[in-house]
Amino acid sequence: MTAPRAAEPRQREPKPPWFKVRFPGGERYAHIVNLLREQELHTVCEEARCPNIGECFNRGTATFMILGDTCTRACGFCAVTSGRPGPLDLFEPLRLARTVEALGLDYAVITSVNRDDVPDGGASIFAACIRAIRHRLPDCRVEVLIPDFVGNGDALRTVVEAGPVVLNHNTETVPRLYRVARPKGRYERTLELLRRVKEIDPAMPTKTGLMVGLGEEIAEVEQVLRDLRARDVDLLTIGQYLRPSAKHLPVARYVHPDEFAHLGEFARGLGFRHVESGPLVRSSYHAGEQVEAGRIVTLQA
Repeated sequence: MTAPRAAEPRQREPKPPWFKVRFPGGERYAHIVNLLREQELHTVCEEARCPNIGECFNRGTATFMILGDTCTRACGFCAVTSGRPGPLDLFEPLRLARTVEALGLDYAVITSVNRDDVPDGGASIFAACIRAIRHRLPDCRVEVLIPDFVGNGDALRTVVEAGPVVLNHNTETVPRLYRVARPKGRYERTLELLRRVKEIDPAMPTKTGLMVGLGEEIAEVEQVLRDLRARDVDLLTIGQYLRPSAKHLPVARYVHPDEFAHLGEFARGLGFRHVESGPLVRSSYHAGEQVEAGRIVTLQA
């Protein structure tokens, strides 16, 4: 199958019947949105137009996006604004910790835009956020979803040694499609990052996520899963790619729930400790529950 291209405009393909989500709303949803605005914080839930935003916000959970709202990369699948970002905000960890405390979270997920413009890719801010949350809420577990830091091993060590409960880095797609979907990313760099986490801290659970529906073959996905297990990755999410706008890569096809079930079973057979595989699954969806279901118990340093 040929790689997808951002081609000339075409009529929007209707979503299949298994794509039904509740329109975001409700008192708790509004409370979280207002609190984020007050603290000048961003969530990937909003920036990436996640279909589960209503469910998660009304459960009092959110995936916080740090290091600003402008990414130095322009991936073909991502709705986050790309361009030249402003300076790092050294007070962001404090505001984030205050917000997590105000929400009373016992599980927080932190991700970021890519910041290839700074030497450590923002790793020091990730570490400061983890420590700030732990200072205010010692029992709150913190998962991080990090960029690849352009292969900077010292930056990765900075985050790992801050003691997140899970370290997540998304693989996103099969290597054949990196050129169009993730042109500044490198498949081997992703695998090496996930391997090195275990080298730094063998007890730290690692996690990754994949999208399907970009033009990959199922056999290619299965090979990626083998590659990930060879790097001892523990947790896995697989979800359907949804086109954020006409400027982004088109959906090659909507993958049937039965195929998601197959991929989930295949992954579990390889030894992943927990797998979430379904059309609406996203990397941070039910993150706390994924850890519990995987029976991963860790103590923060």
